Amino acid sequence: MAAGSCLLLLLLPSLVTASHSPPGCKIRITSKGLDLVKQEGLRFVEQELQNITVSDLHGNEGQFQYNISQVKVTDLQLAFSDLNFQPQQHLVFNINNASISLRFRRQLLYWFFYDIGSINASADGVHIYTVLQLAKDEAGRLKISNMTCNASIARMHAGFSGTLRKVYEFLSTFIVTGMRFLLSQQICPSLEHASLVLLNSLLDTVPVRNYVDEHIGIDYSLLRDPSVSTETLDLDFKGMFFPRVRVDQELENHAVEPVIKETERMVYVAFSEYFFDSAMHSYFQAGVLTIELQGEKVPKDLEVLLRATFFGTIFMLSPSVDAPLRLVLQVSAPPRCTIKPSGTSVSVSAFLNISLVPPDRPPVQLSSMAMETKLSAKVFLQGKALRVQLDLRRFRIYSKQSALESLAAPLKTLLQLTIMPIINERTKKGVQIPLPEGMDFTREVVTNHAGFLTVGADLHFSKGLREVIEKYRPLPTAAAYSSSWPAEPSLDPSSL
Repeated sequence: MAAGSCLLLLLLPSLVTASHSPPGCKIRITSKGLDLVKQEGLRFVEQELQNITVSDLHGNEGQFQYNISQVKVTDLQLAFSDLNFQPQQHLVFNINNASISLRFRRQLLYWFFYDIGSINASADGVHIYTVLQLAKDEAGRLKISNMTCNASIARMHAGFSGTLRKVYEFLSTFIVTGMRFLLSQQICPSLEHASLVLLNSLLDTVPVRNYVDEHIGIDYSLLRDPSVSTETLDLDFKGMFFPRVRVDQELENHAVEPVIKETERMVYVAFSEYFFDSAMHSYFQAGVLTIELQGEKVPKDLEVLLRATFFGTIFMLSPSVDAPLRLVLQVSAPPRCTIKPSGTSVSVSAFLNISLVPPDRPPVQLSSMAMETKLSAKVFLQGKALRVQLDLRRFRIYSKQSALESLAAPLKTLLQLTIMPIINERTKKGVQIPLPEGMDFTREVVTNHAGFLTVGADLHFSKGLREVIEKYRPLPTAAAYSSSWPAEPSLDPSSL
């Protein structure tokens, strides 16, 4: 019994770690961001309520027979509305004292009098209380998992005119009561469809597993359900890159977990060292952290110096003394990222192989030396793409031949003027941050912390909710965009 208890105590730390994997990427939406979402969401709700379909109403009272059909919403006034975070319930959308104007076709028969026309009506004191619960689905995507709704109409009035006005007013009690009931019964089903179907199709546009380029992909699956307070909504994403040749590869996360304390901006996005380390590890696993320069691509000044340094070896190769030089810079281990309040740096270990390449003969290696470099990294946001600009900070070479130490300065120049532009050209596309289509960042500010960095920004809608939803409206026969499999990189600049 005691042995079992000891074993349980030993396993407990690993069980806790497994149940709470630290995120590589974290997003916080604040109440200020929610206010912007409310403005766009209110327009969407108005559009949905205007499309309410009300069943025909017919009946009789004594000698009166009536039929009400073709009910259409002509106007909406949703002046008093609120959208709030609420712990446990996640999102609460409340509309008070709204009004809905209607127009419908009437058919009345009273004894031998038959009348047909239209009636204008208004529903006042409309109250709608909606609760949306958010959760991650099986693919790790954020979804509206459940919705509860309560709708009521305090008053309804129908305006009548014409020779049979007294008759209409007598019948209005039956007509208005029936219309009030039918209308109130259609509000919640309309909003339920808008939330569980249409808004979830918008959330489907958030990338989960996407290919970044021809070499690597990114996994933005949620690790757990959202965490909601009265002021914020926090989302923990895996934030792990993977090589396309090994899509199931997992890199264990030992980095510091990002902590977002700020609430002043609409949204905050935090990235840990793990996020960047997994990207470099994936490129290393893909075998693409190699740069080769040969012939005319080798700077002339460096070529002259190298030929002078290795003159004896080259001279012995006569008549291949004029053969072109080849420089191969190959990273020997996955680079590591370090984030401090003072800045972000990347440590790289590599080998530089210098060879002579005679025509129609095997290459002749002149030298191989180890290199240690430290790069400074400027992280910034452009659109929805996170980008990194690298610059050489420190450089050292190690070789058994002490004479080669004189090559340090020209090789550093080679890295600064030739190699670094090639690397920055490869990384300038960046990687997309997981936001729905049509929503973009503005006024971004990057702040470094110990072990992670945050990007604080405001939001704006470059596309309306309706525009994006109509673009991705799910088809009845296909569960579009629900797969967690990676998608090929888009060539459309608007998607960045």
